Amino acid sequence: MKTGRKKASLVPIGRPPAKAAVLPEINVTPLVDVVLVLLIVFMVIAPQLEHGERVELPSVTRPDDAQKSASMDPVTVTLAASGALYLEKELVSADDLEGRLAELHRASPERKVVLKGDATVPYGKVRSLFARVQKQGFPGCALLVEKKEKS
Repeated sequence: MKTGRKKASLVPIGRPPAKAAVLPEINVTPLVDVVLVLLIVFMVIAPQLEHGERVELPSVTRPDDAQKSASMDPVTVTLAASGALYLEKELVSADDLEGRLAELHRASPERKVVLKGDATVPYGKVRSLFARVQKQGFPGCALLVEKKEKS
């Protein structure tokens, strides 16, 4: 007696039948989504990493060609357009500035000072800050500017 059934074949365990082989396929869409989200997050966060106020530096057309000896990081003093003073990205009062600079000079007398003054601040204020820094006895004091492109 014949019935319409097919005889079942034995397939070894752990191995799919040859006809039903699964081809691996990588779906990169989730990876691209994650990378784009990370890119956007870093683009938003990166400008916030520099604490303090934004300072628009004055520009010069012919900067000095002096070599920068970066054996030690300079002390950064920032004068913002609002008149706020920052010492190493930390807000300080005008009265506290000289005392803090004196402490830094005693700790490492070979460090130099870099002044970042906003371009909109009157020159007299920047010059008086320069004189106050020089009184502390630092070996060098420089004004940070950006290079102006020739037009």
